Amino acid sequence: MRLFDRDRREENPHTRRLYAAWELVYTLVDFGAAAAFLVGSVLFLYESLQTSATWCFIVGSALFAFKPTIRICRDIKLASMGDVQELEKEERGS
Repeated sequence: MRLFDRDRREENPHTRRLYAAWELVYTLVDFGAAAAFLVGSVLFLYESLQTSATWCFIVGSALFAFKPTIRICRDIKLASMGDVQELEKEERGS
């Protein structure tokens, strides 16, 4: 299993689609985190909304923390897909 192998994403159409889907999720989480921080920053301008602002920062922080999880899951999935394909090739060749 080769983790973090950039060439893995280009192996076949299925890995390209999978990589693109994970990148879309990663980007959406990134936008969500940025939006939460932006909204939280604006809410902090009003003393009455500081609790809501704090929750926005907590949600934004959780989303930022989720980003490395997305990457590692994607890379593990791509690496495991390659191993299966390599095993199939070995089975057919034997």
